[in-house]
Amino acid sequence: MKQSLLANRTLREAPKDEESVNAILLTRAGFIDKLAAGIYTFLPLGLRVVRKIENIIREEMIAIGGQEILMPAMHPKENWAKTGRWETLDILFKLKGTGDKDYALGSTHEEIVAPLAKKIILSYKDLPFALFQIQTKFRNEARAKSGLLRGREFSMKDLYSFHASQEDLDDYYQQATRAYFRIFERCGLGEKTYLTAASGGSFSKYSHEFQTVSPAGEDTIFICTSCQKLAINKEIKNETANCPACGELGFKEAKAIEVGNIFKLGTKYSEPFDLKFKDQNGQEKNVIMGCYGIGPSRVMGTIVEINHDERGLIWPESVAPYKYHLLVLGDDIEVKKAADKLYEELTENNFEVLYDDRSLPAGEKFAEADLIGLPWRLVVSIKTLKEDSVELKKRNEAKTELIKMAKMATRLKS
Repeated sequence: MKQSLLANRTLREAPKDEESVNAILLTRAGFIDKLAAGIYTFLPLGLRVVRKIENIIREEMIAIGGQEILMPAMHPKENWAKTGRWETLDILFKLKGTGDKDYALGSTHEEIVAPLAKKIILSYKDLPFALFQIQTKFRNEARAKSGLLRGREFSMKDLYSFHASQEDLDDYYQQATRAYFRIFERCGLGEKTYLTAASGGSFSKYSHEFQTVSPAGEDTIFICTSCQKLAINKEIKNETANCPACGELGFKEAKAIEVGNIFKLGTKYSEPFDLKFKDQNGQEKNVIMGCYGIGPSRVMGTIVEINHDERGLIWPESVAPYKYHLLVLGDDIEVKKAADKLYEELTENNFEVLYDDRSLPAGEKFAEADLIGLPWRLVVSIKTLKEDSVELKKRNEAKTELIKMAKMATRLKS
């Protein structure tokens, strides 16, 4: 992508109405634009990032048997009234339709997926299976803040699993847990993300959150200092003296961002919708459910909170909008021709390249490249062209390397 054609405008100063690191840097670098509190437009660079996160999530959900669907974002009141949440869930956006019909904008989809599954499930032979979607959610947050970490409109992957037995749910729950860790590892958050025991499980002692340690976190967690595998959130710490994983007593306190959660729902949502199956003996039983949520846009904001410096963003290669930022310095015609040729060669070899082909001072280009934060910077200038070379630099390292122009594609492949 040539930067001269990119719908992007960087800012020298932080926007006055933003306080969080992710909102400031993503806005300054031209990844997002704020429409209202908790509501953002994803610009071309930002959309590429969130799509890459979504694809990582999608691959891991398919790997554990998830089948992708897309459910409506607007829900009739009747579905929410059946579970009692029309009156009790205070974050629902409610609206009136024609004929005085009441609707809600979906903040979650248990009330939609349970009656959908009822049309699919007849007997035990239809179980287990899992459905997931990646869709926009709406929540009437009283305090929309922290950029992409707490919004009123945001992207969410929600997967729902359906089972004939508690044992089958328990097994799938473990598969989903491992898949979530793979997702966070692939997104560059693996080392700082902990499975965190939380209260609120409908049919088990715990539900679980995935918490990423960060000073920007709104949550307080306590990480086991012995096994380093599990944490406990603040709401249940007083009643949980020992680590549920290893039984030890030592914990260290940390601030963290919740990037995902998983619940064993049991029959909480199957009962209101009469979601049943016939077992091998012909007896009707309630379907047992699990749900598994993760927010791609929140993951994006968390990546920024973890990966930045005083100059700007530092994207992990797996989610960066482009892997390489090619800069041409100066207005020399031969230098420009060499840079153009390199750009064409790299794109033809399927390298993701953002090419800064604009006529701007070198210092301005370098500053903007650091702000945007692509993993690798390539520079073509009069100095490098004398050596028939390109300067290669990693975003988070100081050292540079000169690579022969003819060997550049081969070097990058390695």
